[in-house]
Amino acid sequence: MLKAGVIGVGSMGELHARVYYELENIELTAVADINPTAVKAISTRFGCKAYKDYKNMIEKENLDIVSIGAPTELHKSISIDTMNAGVHTLVEKPISDNLDDAREIIDAAKENGVKLAVGHIERFNPAVVELKRLVAVGRLGNISSVLAKRVGYFPENPLDINVLIEVGVHDIDIFNYILGKLPAVVYACGGKATQGKFREDYANVLLDYNGVSALLEVNWITPLKIRRLEVTGSKAFANLDYISQDLFVHQRDYSSGGIKTIRERVHVKKQEPLKLELRHFGECVLNNKRPINSGEAGYNAIKIAHDAIDFLNRNKKSGA
Repeated sequence: MLKAGVIGVGSMGELHARVYYELENIELTAVADINPTAVKAISTRFGCKAYKDYKNMIEKENLDIVSIGAPTELHKSISIDTMNAGVHTLVEKPISDNLDDAREIIDAAKENGVKLAVGHIERFNPAVVELKRLVAVGRLGNISSVLAKRVGYFPENPLDINVLIEVGVHDIDIFNYILGKLPAVVYACGGKATQGKFREDYANVLLDYNGVSALLEVNWITPLKIRRLEVTGSKAFANLDYISQDLFVHQRDYSSGGIKTIRERVHVKKQEPLKLELRHFGECVLNNKRPINSGEAGYNAIKIAHDAIDFLNRNKKSGA
């Protein structure tokens, strides 16, 4: 039985606590947060210990694994503390808001011989898992393009954050995951539609994966929450809804003498991606396996996001 802890019990941290509580082979032992009311409520709900200082929790509880749901700017300091204590660590995405900190986090995991995972939860979305399988077995043929749309309303508690770093990394990571490689060229355009101190809140990113085009539309200005992914191949076209986990494959049928399109709903066993992610993390610790949502995967996602931001900023300066 693995002993688990959660650091930061905001919206995502609370979900991690609940899932650890529900999982087999994992015991939610303790939670930590600087907000005494929030941490007490979570500890009472799930029957675990509460700490205001995560360092005290790490020192006293002899944890095997921990999830970090604290704000992104705290990921480096907290995760290095947990890994220096020998605790296998899952840090919510993005791994960091900058590449230097991300590399330090990855290096700390290697130096301490612990597992590091990043909360790229869409890798565990059953519809994405099935789509990746269809691509791998050639059901869609040679892939020519991938398109993702991740748009919606502004965060409830906005900080000085960039939409690409905060949410665009989800789909950038999925492009890398499905195609099994990294892009050779990055293009981007975008800007700031809202007032105030915030950075870019909308962007369009085009990635060239050596002949396969991947296009991402991401923003915080659309009044509807949309999470979609499409893949076009030489044999078929597939599209999915991240939220509903519905997956469809469309292909031409020439058998009747004419031409028609057949639309097939692909069977997907709908499950909670976070539960699959945390179960996978626990199994990696127990069986000494590398998480599929590794630190390097998290680094690659923010590296591409930063490349897109750099391209966008260069165009602004040049007046393009």
